[in-house]
Amino acid sequence: MKGITITAEDARLTPFDTDMSQHLTNNEMIEWYLNEVLERGNKAEFKRALGYIAKAKGMTTVSKEINVNRESLYKFLNGERSVGIDTVFKLLRSFGFTLKVASV
Repeated sequence: MKGITITAEDARLTPFDTDMSQHLTNNEMIEWYLNEVLERGNKAEFKRALGYIAKAKGMTTVSKEINVNRESLYKFLNGERSVGIDTVFKLLRSFGFTLKVASV
């Protein structure tokens, strides 16, 4: 990760309120990050995480993959438009991920 390592302990101590996109350099890091955000259960943080991942993957590339224009993608991810579950699934698939349920 370009000389920067974020451990699970660091993540628990630091809210993800800074731009994480520069740290999301591979699928392993993205998977870890998404799981950390999902464990927190904060809808706004999850939406922000999707935005950081889209930025890391390239907004133009992601918008083409999910068949949404780039401007609409920005509006979904910055809160100007609501994001439906179908868009969330499309985004996750474009990132190479899916949601799974596990017992706690």
